[in-house]
Amino acid sequence: MGEYVIKLPDVGEGVAEAELVEWNVKIGDLVREDTVLAAVMTDKATVEIPSPVDGEILWLGGEIGQVLAIGSPLVRLKVEGEGHAPQPAPVKPTKTEPTAPEVEKESEPLKAEPEKPKPAAVAETARAPSQPFGGAAPRGEGEKPLASPAVRLRAKEAGVDLRQVSGTGPAGRITHEDLEAFFARGSQKPGIAALAPDNSVKEIKVVGLRRKIAEKMAIAKAHIPHITYVEEIDVTALEDLRATLNAKKRADQPKLTVLPFLMRAMVKAIADQPQLNALYDDDANIIHQHGGVHIGIAAQTPNGLVVPVVKHAEARTLWDCAAEVNLLADAAKTGSATREQLSGSTITITSLGSMGGVVTTPVINYPEVAIIGVNKIMVRPVWDGTSFIPRKMMNLSSSFDHRVIDGWDAAVFIQRIKTLLETPALIFVEG
Repeated sequence: MGEYVIKLPDVGEGVAEAELVEWNVKIGDLVREDTVLAAVMTDKATVEIPSPVDGEILWLGGEIGQVLAIGSPLVRLKVEGEGHAPQPAPVKPTKTEPTAPEVEKESEPLKAEPEKPKPAAVAETARAPSQPFGGAAPRGEGEKPLASPAVRLRAKEAGVDLRQVSGTGPAGRITHEDLEAFFARGSQKPGIAALAPDNSVKEIKVVGLRRKIAEKMAIAKAHIPHITYVEEIDVTALEDLRATLNAKKRADQPKLTVLPFLMRAMVKAIADQPQLNALYDDDANIIHQHGGVHIGIAAQTPNGLVVPVVKHAEARTLWDCAAEVNLLADAAKTGSATREQLSGSTITITSLGSMGGVVTTPVINYPEVAIIGVNKIMVRPVWDGTSFIPRKMMNLSSSFDHRVIDGWDAAVFIQRIKTLLETPALIFVEG
């Protein structure tokens, strides 16, 4: 028998450490090659670490939430043979797909001796590779189910507790086929329990993306004196135009939402007030005013809030903006967004969709100086001078860094966007 050490691989250029956000195995587990052992996070990009060999888990190199240095030992495995294997390639930067981690020999190879028969569990797996190591029974309370981000998202949207789903993948990993089988069988709903007080307290460690969100929000509120400006927008004409364009769109074109129109309106408004498209380095007292309009789109995911970025919105058409928003939203929700897609914004849009409420007070995406908040569209009675008529109305709740953006400039900016959205033909007029 031999022993392998799997080291934390290079997960991005210039990255010296990563946070351990998930263990998919425990000591004593038998794993197969390509079984996902753990997930680490850096700069909001999550990377799954697979095993390059079959073996038994002897040691785990940290606890959830712990920050590990690149190259530090992550997992020790007991393996058959001498414990020697080719060096795998390092993880490519900015990608979130699993790549082979570094492996090095931990102990001297044993002296040559007659080959011993494999343990029953390993031998059985060799004969039937489709069967996972360990049992595939539903997992107990508190035990983390093994599943990819896409499977987790699908289960969450369906209201399924993954602990009740049997996994047939490596190490009991739950696949899309397992979910399909679970849906086909139908989940059993528990009976109505008697009313009783619940005095339980659950401790939830703040790790991974949630910790990064908390840190960034704290920095934004600590550094930026916010001013929030709310304006009511009549989007009746915009909604009529949007419905017409969607009805006549080509099959290869995405469905238009309000966001692409707002993005194009922001581009035109920023052309008149470029100081809104900027990053403020408050340590050096320097404002970096950008020519390119890189719009962050705050997106809610199963793991928390992320901000994928539509680069160079000033050079994109309405349909191009819509396509890029869809692409980035899908990548963010499935956890496949790269660091490049999640960085570089100069101004941000935040929207809660149909749950957008009437008014919000969005927090600026530090170190930007402005964020535009979209509230839900509602039909309201509007006085036209002679009578009340139904109109589709939407509020924009926007926040600005009051150190560098005066209240007057903020109001002028939003009023310009209001004019463009209420008369959407102006969005397409050059000059």
